[in-house]
Amino acid sequence: MSAAHELTPSQRDDLRTIAAMIIPASDEYKVPGADDPAVQTDMLATLSRDTALVAQALDHLARLAGQPLAELDTARRDAVAQEFRATGGVAAATLVRVVLQCYYRDDRVLRSLGLELRAPFPKGHVLPEGDWSLLDPVKARGGKLRVS
Repeated sequence: MSAAHELTPSQRDDLRTIAAMIIPASDEYKVPGADDPAVQTDMLATLSRDTALVAQALDHLARLAGQPLAELDTARRDAVAQEFRATGGVAAATLVRVVLQCYYRDDRVLRSLGLELRAPFPKGHVLPEGDWSLLDPVKARGGKLRVS
């Protein structure tokens, strides 16, 4: 069964609404928002192992809103989003990660960032050298760093 069939129509509507709040469209950069139909289709098609947590996050969001998120006025929607961010836990973080990963693999978004439309492997992407001194406060704390 595909992920699109595992989310209810109401959950899909709330996913589209919260996605637009996370990443709105930009006329300045000529990119769609995360509620764009192509981005949403990709999201629903690739949820797989994240479906349960995303559904849990959307259910929590619906409980906070007391009605479909899209039906709330902007001020109430923003208040619900703030509460969701504070209380959503791992499920909310998963929902945000899913939105971001699907958005940032959209061809229009990649073009706007000046990136080649290709898979990152096997060629890879060269990143500019960063400022390693930014890690000094972490190093100064001592202790062991977790290595995954």
